[in-house]
Amino acid sequence: MKVGIPRGLLYYDYVSLWKTFFEELGVDVIVSDKSNKKILTDGVSKCIDDACLPVKLFHGQVMNLKDRVDYIFIPKIISVEKKTYQCPKILGLPSMVKHSVKDLPEIIDVEVNLRKQLYKAAILKLGGKFTHNISKIRKAYNNGLMDLKRYEDKFQNKMLSHAMDANISNYNHSTKIMVAGHSYNIYDEYLNMGLINKLSKEKVHIITPEMLSKHRDEYINQIKRKIFWSAGNKIVGTCFYAIEKNLVDGIIYLSSFGCGLDSIIIDIIQRKCIKNKVPFTVLVIDEHSGEAGFNTRLEAFLDMLEWRKNYENNISTHG
Repeated sequence: MKVGIPRGLLYYDYVSLWKTFFEELGVDVIVSDKSNKKILTDGVSKCIDDACLPVKLFHGQVMNLKDRVDYIFIPKIISVEKKTYQCPKILGLPSMVKHSVKDLPEIIDVEVNLRKQLYKAAILKLGGKFTHNISKIRKAYNNGLMDLKRYEDKFQNKMLSHAMDANISNYNHSTKIMVAGHSYNIYDEYLNMGLINKLSKEKVHIITPEMLSKHRDEYINQIKRKIFWSAGNKIVGTCFYAIEKNLVDGIIYLSSFGCGLDSIIIDIIQRKCIKNKVPFTVLVIDEHSGEAGFNTRLEAFLDMLEWRKNYENNISTHG
């Protein structure tokens, strides 16, 4: 029995849990290929025009798997912590894929919703497709959680995780930049046009939200109104922590065009950066983005940081 896991969206957050869980139940796990031009083109051809780039790419990852597996795992993840939700595109992903891509194998679209305490039932339902041994299902899930914890610890230690396409190499570089945004934008090197590798070549010490996630809640209360998205809490909380602790020389926010969540999160972080005089810029990606313009904006930001080291108060903090 083969289960396919598309390499996109929440894959970068939960792959260790999912992969271990299925393998513990004796299932072969097939992960879709790394993102490339064909996968994106296939996804764009099947997905609705108004979807953001990561969702279009996810459709292409599904197509990459559909003739190679017996099932495709696309869970409907509504809430993973109390009083928060996932973004709308995650909530509706299984239905969107089913209606956009034809002739698919069975999609495992189990619902995960901590707000309704459904996650335990979801685990048993998911494992029940492959075994009726409840204790085996529970053991597989617990082992998956342990692997997820080890996976997250790698980020805390600023180590490269096996799920990331990007090669983060920090060797005591003097310039420290936080690359903020959703994990599926930061760690897919095709999607972000090689941003991480480009920064590494420029001898930049890279920090991402996942590396600071244990500090997420320390400064999130500075925001008067609650953020109801899990990803938003992580991004804002870790950026605020990095700013308050003077951990970074600047912040690059990587955003996909048309992301409703980012339109709010970017404004919150930008205001914090201006207040604390931390350089901040936004790089926007979509299927029409040109790498030349992307590189020009990145180079200009790095040049600005270099100038600020020599002429601290004469260069704008926003650009």
